[in-house]
Amino acid sequence: MTRMILLIDDDVAVLRTLEIMLGDRGYDVVTAKDGVEGLRLFQKNHPDLVITDLVMPEKEGIETIIEMRRERPDAKIIAISGGGRMHNERFLEMAASLGAAAVLPKPFMPDELAAKIEEVMQ
Repeated sequence: MTRMILLIDDDVAVLRTLEIMLGDRGYDVVTAKDGVEGLRLFQKNHPDLVITDLVMPEKEGIETIIEMRRERPDAKIIAISGGGRMHNERFLEMAASLGAAAVLPKPFMPDELAAKIEEVMQ
């Protein structure tokens, strides 16, 4: 059975790169450009895993994580971030405290993300 990953990131280059990488590793990938679209796809598709950026327009990743965990407390979420107005570490720490099963600072190597996915999906 193929597992579905919902990937949310406002950076189109990151979104497409990760979509290809995850597809090559055998995952079905659904993508969203912000938290609003991500929540809609989360409700529609019931993905096995969500990978979300934290700094995005419309609805940031922290808000998105809170709403996803409210709807599905067992949702598996990996938060990724390259920073923003606050230091990167603070965003990632906040995401972990609000329910992200794993966090990963950008930039990261494909194998680092693959290891986090395996860890969270067990």
